[in-house]
Amino acid sequence: MARERSRGPFRGAKILDVTGDPKKPTVIVVDDEPDQLQAFRLNFRRDFDLHLANSGAEALKMLEENEAAVLLTDQRMPGMTGVELLEKAKEVRPDTVRMVVTAFKDASSILDAVNKGDVYRYVVKPWNADEMRITIRRALERYQLVKENQRLVVQLKAVNAYLQEEIQQEYDWADVVGTNGGLKQVFDDLKKVASTRSTCLIRGETGTGKELVARALHYASPRATKPLVKLNCAALPETLLETELFGHEKGAFTGADRRKPGRFELADGGTLFLDEIGDVTPAMQAKLLRVIQEREFERVGGTETIKVDVRVVAATHRELEEMVQKGEFREDLYFRLNVFPIMIPPLRRRKDDIPELARFFLKRHAVEAGRFQVEDFSADAISRLVSYPWPGNVRELENVIERAVILCSEATRIGAEDLRFLDLGTRRSPTELEPAAEDGSLPQALERIERDELVRSMEEGKGSKAAAARILGINRSTLYYRLRKHGLAERYGLPPES
Repeated sequence: MARERSRGPFRGAKILDVTGDPKKPTVIVVDDEPDQLQAFRLNFRRDFDLHLANSGAEALKMLEENEAAVLLTDQRMPGMTGVELLEKAKEVRPDTVRMVVTAFKDASSILDAVNKGDVYRYVVKPWNADEMRITIRRALERYQLVKENQRLVVQLKAVNAYLQEEIQQEYDWADVVGTNGGLKQVFDDLKKVASTRSTCLIRGETGTGKELVARALHYASPRATKPLVKLNCAALPETLLETELFGHEKGAFTGADRRKPGRFELADGGTLFLDEIGDVTPAMQAKLLRVIQEREFERVGGTETIKVDVRVVAATHRELEEMVQKGEFREDLYFRLNVFPIMIPPLRRRKDDIPELARFFLKRHAVEAGRFQVEDFSADAISRLVSYPWPGNVRELENVIERAVILCSEATRIGAEDLRFLDLGTRRSPTELEPAAEDGSLPQALERIERDELVRSMEEGKGSKAAAARILGINRSTLYYRLRKHGLAERYGLPPES
């Protein structure tokens, strides 16, 4: 017999029984026959949070006040038929899984239920308890899948909005640090070339931010919605570099158990950033020249010619002109890459940018380190930052600011005493450094600076090559190459080249 439910979200609705267990999935059963509702209660009250109603109007009120995972309804009922209930339920709670349970095998009713009520299952009475339990559980799985998909869509939209905001903040040239100072001319040129498909060659010392410039170029171009794919050419031996660039077919070599697309394929329609292009071998230079000229290539072990639309942006800190004269770099490839050269000045020539950059890194690392009270630098600290030569450029500046944030403890401003790590970049012992170049040539001076930085980083990292690589902002393969180049391999226990 129907009774009033005096508590919960269904207050005032006439129902036969409610289990009221919030830990169980909610299932609404509608039938004008009390025996049928009693059968549901006896068989499934331990499995589900049952809400039993004897009319479509009562069930609809339940749905309006609270969401249910599953709705089962009889078809032939006085007042509101099951099909009419399902049609209205679809508008009120579109995610609720809807089912019809009836003794009448009426084809027209079945079609109406399917077409109007979007029915998940049509069950004919008398039903078997075990089979019905399985059917309801499958309906619940469908409901949970729908809700999980909705959650993921919301999450992905939020993540996408966040990333788009981050991209806008990081790569919008109006917000890039230094565009009104030492980098103004660079970004004025980038704005002009961004809309084209011209190949660009970014030049500058290690740590000047060549990758950030490449990113800014990509996100300001018509290709911004397509991939930006990056590859450090100095980090891989020639064989691995070839497969990374062009991909390989299944069975092309031992371990190639599947086809793998290369970076050129992945960047189709977008931009491919080739960092440290000056470290590419002559054989690989010839292959790069072809794909840049013809915009086509074959995967390793394959014969199919693949055409791509990729904008190539390359970067290097090396003097490619000298390498061309020595026969170490192809002249034709150099001219193909150097269609639009971009020279990033070192930080020591951008002293006006140093305070702004320092405050930018301070804001970032204060949040990451939980030192929210640190808001600025003392005048002495700024003076010291500006006067330092910054051989490691912007990357070194960021590392110094990160350390200073950690050292300043409870202070609200970073003082000059918190920048004591700068001494590591200026102190030199006779046993650590090469003698100065007698002829004063720029190449020898740069080689000496590079060697000094390697020694400083290894000492600062207490002999750890992984730590030294992190300090320099390079990978260990590049570190090994540089140590061998400057005759420091034996000093720091570097294994012999294989």
